[in-house]
Amino acid sequence: MKKIIRGFHNLPAKPTGCVATIGNFDGIHLGHQAVLSQLALKGDLLGLPAIVITFEPQPNEFFAPDKAPARLSRFREKVEAFRSYSIQQLCVLRFNKKLAQMSANEFIEQLLVQGLNVSYLVVGDDFKFGQNRQGDFALLQQAGLKYGFQVVNMHTFAIEHNRVSSTRIRLALETGDLMLAQTLLGHPYKMSGRVAHGDKRGRTMGFPTANIHLHRCKVPMTGVYAVHLFGIDGEPYKGVANVGVRPTVGGGKKALLEVHLFDFNDDIYGHYVQVHFLHKIRDEKKFDGLEALKVQIEIDCVIAKQFFE
Repeated sequence: MKKIIRGFHNLPAKPTGCVATIGNFDGIHLGHQAVLSQLALKGDLLGLPAIVITFEPQPNEFFAPDKAPARLSRFREKVEAFRSYSIQQLCVLRFNKKLAQMSANEFIEQLLVQGLNVSYLVVGDDFKFGQNRQGDFALLQQAGLKYGFQVVNMHTFAIEHNRVSSTRIRLALETGDLMLAQTLLGHPYKMSGRVAHGDKRGRTMGFPTANIHLHRCKVPMTGVYAVHLFGIDGEPYKGVANVGVRPTVGGGKKALLEVHLFDFNDDIYGHYVQVHFLHKIRDEKKFDGLEALKVQIEIDCVIAKQFFE
């Protein structure tokens, strides 16, 4: 990623042109990947940078924060994924009251025409934008004819006649179907973050854990999983992870990711790591004290090791 443009005020004064797409790109699943690959190829063909236009917060988080679904990927995770698909620039628009009240025509003129000088735009045929969602694919096509940019529709990406979507992936994660999530994503579902100091309770029980703060309002899944950890020398490391609020020890409301790695005792505090979820072992639950929790963790480790074998 060569450049991140944050907000309308940072748009170039004299844009040289680009190819672009617009969306939340939550999870960057196979459907998203097809669009990004198509965009990068078109950019190479035209000799123009490929730009993704996205929003922070996502529109549904602005309009209904309590009802908005859990994100599959944090902003940083999306940036890392965009890099791997040859996206040169990211335009991040703060979704606030001012943007929500911008008319569809103002959005087109100020962003796509004056701000970025878009030559080629890829969007979903159900894409809506502008005040009261008045803008749609047909309006973009009309604007393309007026201002001289091509608008193409992001075809639905399906596997076995079922549409690939972020919603389907969330449902798969909620129900523990990690194989389906992996099929839709093209890789195991993963979360990333920096290893931080915790309360060291796991160490006293004989199961030291790497504690990773998720920096999310909501998590798309909770429970205990067999995982691979990447981001440190010798990767991947096998382990067992818990995602949740640790009810037995009164962990609170904020979800934490704790990973116990097998046959590993190095100091990895401060490392930025990725945890790949491979198999769900059980739901998170409250136990009658630390001894009962310790017995269950021993069982979890046995099940995870059996899975890896």
